[in-house]
Amino acid sequence: MNSSMPKVVDLDREDIKKGLQEGSILLVDVREPHEYAAGHIPGAVLHPLSTFDPESLPQGKRIVFSCQAGVRSVRALKFAQAAGLDIHEHYKGGFKDWALAGEPVE
Repeated sequence: MNSSMPKVVDLDREDIKKGLQEGSILLVDVREPHEYAAGHIPGAVLHPLSTFDPESLPQGKRIVFSCQAGVRSVRALKFAQAAGLDIHEHYKGGFKDWALAGEPVE
């Protein structure tokens, strides 16, 4: 495997629910502030992709990126990995999947 290829691990809604319930993940929402304000997954913290700084991410936590539908979260993963961070997981379905399933929204 080419080491320059980003490693991306897709997590589904059940993985996210379990991680949030256990407190084992920090869900980082990379949507824009107006999207986050309109509704987000409870417990998610906002780090918009437009102003994304991998250095500002909390250290020592299992970070999982989330966005609207799984596209921007992969971009955030690539930025974080390019900065040397060991982050590989994102919520493949994103907020759209979460909301459509009737999960709680803040």
